[in-house]
Amino acid sequence: MSNGTVAPEATKAVVVVPVLTSRERRQTEEAGTPHSTLSPQARLEEAVGLAEAIDLDIVHRDVFNLSTPRPATLIGTGKLSELAEIIQENEAELVVVDHQLTPVQQRNLERELKAKVLDRTGLILEIFGRRARTKEGRLQVDLAHLEYQRGRLVRSWTHLERQRGGGGFMGGPGETQIEADRRLLQERIIRIKRELETVRRTRDLHRAKRRKVPFPIVALVGYTNAGKSTLFNHLTGAEVMAEDMLFATLDPTLRRLVLPHGTLAILSDTVGFISDLPTHLVAAFRATLEEVVEADLILHLRDIANPDTAAHAHEVKEVLQSLGVDPADTRHVLEVWNKIDLLDPSDRERLLRDEANQTPPVAVSAITGEGIKDLLRIIEERISGSLEDVKLTIAPEKMALLAWIYKNGQVTSREDHEDGSVTIHVRATEAARTEFERRLN
Repeated sequence: MSNGTVAPEATKAVVVVPVLTSRERRQTEEAGTPHSTLSPQARLEEAVGLAEAIDLDIVHRDVFNLSTPRPATLIGTGKLSELAEIIQENEAELVVVDHQLTPVQQRNLERELKAKVLDRTGLILEIFGRRARTKEGRLQVDLAHLEYQRGRLVRSWTHLERQRGGGGFMGGPGETQIEADRRLLQERIIRIKRELETVRRTRDLHRAKRRKVPFPIVALVGYTNAGKSTLFNHLTGAEVMAEDMLFATLDPTLRRLVLPHGTLAILSDTVGFISDLPTHLVAAFRATLEEVVEADLILHLRDIANPDTAAHAHEVKEVLQSLGVDPADTRHVLEVWNKIDLLDPSDRERLLRDEANQTPPVAVSAITGEGIKDLLRIIEERISGSLEDVKLTIAPEKMALLAWIYKNGQVTSREDHEDGSVTIHVRATEAARTEFERRLN
């Protein structure tokens, strides 16, 4: 590097995805434990993507069936021995297990494998710790991290400790302090919850101000990497970080959205959803997710070119339901298919035909701009009503309103009269028509 410093080597990691057999899956469903609806290969690709999002060097990846989860280690002795050999051969320092691990299972696996172990929750928390930019985002990540660590006060592998900023979860000097003092951990949780409550009250005040100037709220939701930030940037001209990466953005962003006939709205970009999103993480981000609950219209964005788009949609709907939002309410939730440019024309026609008996989705490409005009038109219709043909006669003394009407409606014809009055025909939303009549009377 130009400044003479040497970049630290990436941590070598092994990623494994245990897949429950049909019988075990049924038992977990009966017990009320959620599990991913993704295919095993899609789960592996997603787990690797999550690991790569924190710059891990993936030296081995594997999917294996889990017929009987072991209370002590989750996986059986045979697979455990095989993993230990793989770790030794590749000199791996970290094992990512795409499954929820109990504190006992995590501790025992670390002892048997001689490596640090991260489960799915810990991995997501690690990503969130790096992505949070605002004070609110950092507070929410810290709270989720501490709640996760509360039951995991076990000593980390000291050879993995390294000084670095942010809420690190793969070891470090700060972590051993948390593990050494449960009382300190609980005090930090209480303090952060108190600070987040202040954030929540501030958000409530902001919402109250927005209600006084009644701009409708449009919230973008979707599976992580569906293209929400790219679409957000396209619609608003903002410069939110948008990369082909899981959880590229974390902190919520609100921008003004100007619709085709002058209707103003506020567009909110939210954190991406993911399968098996930890419950305490959803709780920690409730202040952020309240923007979704409060929204007048929710845009459910799907990466329609992804082979697992149906499974991703299912996971998003599960999270929406947990927030008290009915994903089947088509007046409140609009499905938007993104990345339509990546589909063959025949595939696109087939998919749209399959949806013919349901409320048709809006097909767009946030990259090329295809379908964006239709999306904006439909958003305006949903929040302001369908366009109506209105005939207005404007007296000479009200002529100052003419420019406003041109800005907020689509004038289709105009007739100027000798007495100075003007008769115009306007296509406008129901809300705009009501405002026209109010200002003219």
